[in-house]
Amino acid sequence: MTEATQRPELPDHLSIDARSPFHNRAVFEHDIGIRFNGKDRTDVEEYCISEGWVKVPAGKTLDRKGQPLLIKLKGQVEAFYR
Repeated sequence: MTEATQRPELPDHLSIDARSPFHNRAVFEHDIGIRFNGKDRTDVEEYCISEGWVKVPAGKTLDRKGQPLLIKLKGQVEAFYR
């Protein structure tokens, strides 16, 4: 039970890319879940709860820097700790 009190609050906008200004290392020390339009998603790269979108990889396509090409999906977003 003490572990739940040590978890940082989930931000409104979060990215897994360490180069992003929305990356928060302390949050990623815990297991995070994203529910998009009522379904759990495991492929979310970035999300914004207030604007209602997630960014997910577009298949196996890579950009010129070798990073996955992302597409933005709009809908209801919920972030939670597992």
